[in-house]
Amino acid sequence: MNEPSTLRAFVAYFLRLGTIGFGGPIALAGYMQRDLVERRRWISEQDYKEGLALAQLAPGPLAAQLAIYLGWSRGGVIGATLVAVAFIAPSFLMVLGLSALYVRFDGLPWMLGAFYGVGAAVIAVIVRATVKLARLTLGGDRLLWAICVVSTAVTAWTEAEIFSLFVGAGLLTIAVRARTRDALGAGIPMLSWGGVATIGVAAPVVSGPTSLGTIFWFFAKAGAVVFGSGLAIVPFLHGGAVQQFHWLSDRQFLDAIAVSMITPGPVVITVAFIGYLAAGTRGATVAAAGVFLPVYLFVILPAPYFRRFAKNPQVHSFVDGVTAAATGAIAGAAIVLGRRAITDVGAILICAAVFAVLATATGRRIPEPVVIAGAGVAGLLIKGISP
Repeated sequence: MNEPSTLRAFVAYFLRLGTIGFGGPIALAGYMQRDLVERRRWISEQDYKEGLALAQLAPGPLAAQLAIYLGWSRGGVIGATLVAVAFIAPSFLMVLGLSALYVRFDGLPWMLGAFYGVGAAVIAVIVRATVKLARLTLGGDRLLWAICVVSTAVTAWTEAEIFSLFVGAGLLTIAVRARTRDALGAGIPMLSWGGVATIGVAAPVVSGPTSLGTIFWFFAKAGAVVFGSGLAIVPFLHGGAVQQFHWLSDRQFLDAIAVSMITPGPVVITVAFIGYLAAGTRGATVAAAGVFLPVYLFVILPAPYFRRFAKNPQVHSFVDGVTAAATGAIAGAAIVLGRRAITDVGAILICAAVFAVLATATGRRIPEPVVIAGAGVAGLLIKGISP
């Protein structure tokens, strides 16, 4: 029998987790399972498994979606809403503070040196994450590997994401698997999922003056296409924030990713940094609200009906195809950003060293904030020695 708990205590747990929860989405999901299912027995094993499955199927950062679903299972829409705010708010406030400091001190030699090293480390982190994600999600499926390779080439060549490629990858996977495995049998139609994905990515963003409405709509669309990993949002943000709207330079964009990695919470909180540089505190707030609104809706809307379509082969095929395309887009973004960040021998050495540390740490996981901080120190030393 579950240990009794109050909704206040449940929300307080997620406020604490959002404040000190380092380690990435898998680690955060593990903390929830350990604390809420095994130790406190506030959540049943079945509810946890269903929440994890929904988080893997729907677009959005896995840890945030799992937290929102557990909040919904504990207290309905009110519980989901309170948990979402409690889990996201700490990292948002941290990024907001770091953004203000970044703007205040940008240009000082020590800060430029630190971010020189951090930028090179970010490339290594992205490459490492891409390798792990590919191994985890693509397996030995030649179709998914082909989609990944094509997406990598397209992203690297165009330096932007073509979002019809994401939807097309999902639909192609459905069609191919339907022919080889007869996957289009009885089940719930894909219209709701495919339609939502198409709406989320098909409408063009018209370049123009930066307004809060423009910021919100851009990041809302970003939140609707984060499949596979929080880093899947990186190429989308780069194409819009750097190339289309010119809110940030390439250097600042790498710094934005670094800021999200040295704070707890989901990687997509980097949008707050971008929003701050685009339009100050209001821009950061609107950007965060925009990117997490689809994530929130993709949980609470299907949650009551999730058991009915969770095992639908069409849903799984669509998500597999989109995830493969997202993995390729992350790899392509690493190539694009690497051309800007890896500019000399010092940056090459830092990038290689960070990748080696991440790849060989087979025992206890080294926290990414520690790795990023170490790269920043190395950057300071190199820039202090080099002319």
